[in-house]
Amino acid sequence: MTDSDKGFPAFEPYRVKSVEKIKATSYEERVKILEKAKNNPFAIKAVDIMIDLLTDSGTSAMSTEQWSALMRGEESYAGSPSYYRFENTVKEITGFSEVLPAHQGRAAEDILFSNIIEPGDIAISNGFFDTTWAHVANNGALAVNLPSFNKETLFTDVKFKGDISIEKLIERLAVDSSRVCFVILTVTNNIGGGQPVSMANIKATAAVCRRYKVKLYFDACRYAENAYFIKKYEDGYQHKSVIEIAQEMFTYADGCTMSAKKDGLANIGGFLALRDSELAANCRQDLILKEGYPTYGGLSGRDLECIAVGLMEALDEEYLQYRIGQVEYLGKLLTDAGIRIVRPTGGHAVYVDATSVLPHIPPLQYPGVALCGAIYKEGGIRAFEIGSLLLGKQADGTEAPAEYELVRLCIPRRVYTRSHMRYIAAVHKYIKQHAHQYSGLQISWEAKRLRHFTIELEPVKEAHESANTPVMTEVESLTNKVRETIKVA
Repeated sequence: MTDSDKGFPAFEPYRVKSVEKIKATSYEERVKILEKAKNNPFAIKAVDIMIDLLTDSGTSAMSTEQWSALMRGEESYAGSPSYYRFENTVKEITGFSEVLPAHQGRAAEDILFSNIIEPGDIAISNGFFDTTWAHVANNGALAVNLPSFNKETLFTDVKFKGDISIEKLIERLAVDSSRVCFVILTVTNNIGGGQPVSMANIKATAAVCRRYKVKLYFDACRYAENAYFIKKYEDGYQHKSVIEIAQEMFTYADGCTMSAKKDGLANIGGFLALRDSELAANCRQDLILKEGYPTYGGLSGRDLECIAVGLMEALDEEYLQYRIGQVEYLGKLLTDAGIRIVRPTGGHAVYVDATSVLPHIPPLQYPGVALCGAIYKEGGIRAFEIGSLLLGKQADGTEAPAEYELVRLCIPRRVYTRSHMRYIAAVHKYIKQHAHQYSGLQISWEAKRLRHFTIELEPVKEAHESANTPVMTEVESLTNKVRETIKVA
């Protein structure tokens, strides 16, 4: 009988050896800070954040083993032994023969995509995230998402909603295979609630890609969490180790990009790993130009050592049980408070349905961003919107409501405790109970690309609301009808 079978509560499986003081701010101070930041969470200084859930990228707490490995870092420009330890670890996990380090995942994407995309191509995914989508577009290709989930299933307990739609993939490749430069599976699916991709879906995707002679890659930054979900949910994998599952996942792909700032448990770093030696040789030429010599790739030897240790630590099943359990715990607290979330909870974040907290704010007044502002003002918490601000800008410059309005609460690895989770849930509960106090937002300035990083917003004014165009009124009316239909159902 295990301790959990005896009803013992779970606890964080680590001891704290170093602490960082959290600066407490008042509500009045936070109102001024948010106003100065133009209602953009990215523009708030980290020192003014009490609990930072903006991202899980590069925000992990390193282990004693990683700090020890850091001291072993060897800083030769070429041929450092630190690189070879890093390379061997990546090869052990992925099985890919060619390993190119990079300073982070998006640099690996840039190098790979610039070598495999031609203008006019199509790239397909279960869920391109923001910078991956932008790299595809920057190289002249069209990025197409073919997720298996939809707005009806997103908030249900259906497992493996991170899967790509095999039916839609076949339909697309049957028509456009000559234009499709690659398919990439994001594991886990960040834009779809952090949901995992099943091994069955990976196998099926690989088979379809082989049939149509299209390369398959992984965005593998959360590979360990995805492997853990396969072990937890998928028949035939309960008795396999997480590393065995991860190794099997990679056998179906032609290569991967990875940000080691997630499941590498490092503060910086990433890599590109490939089977094709000719493609790797071409990519190395760009690596030298953009990142550095191929045995350091923009990273210090210390960074390479930390990543090598972190990649293996992320596969530890006790750690993963705690990691996934902490996210589940926050999800349950929010659900108990009457707040709708993407279910089941994913590996790295809880995704809150902003319309369940601020139902009076229409999509084109950005309820997700409004909720981000509310949780900062009330609780000093920073979070990230995945809704009409991130996804609503159309190719022709117009705005359209996203299918869903989510706020992503990313949990940094090995950083916060259960008391932090209870605080986060309490802040959300308070905001839901006082929803009428919070208004929508309108854009006062935006960049042409990746606007959410630098955007400036201001509260919607009553005079502006009364002067809305008929188009806006029609959108709001339609949104209200949909909500009423959902309530009736």
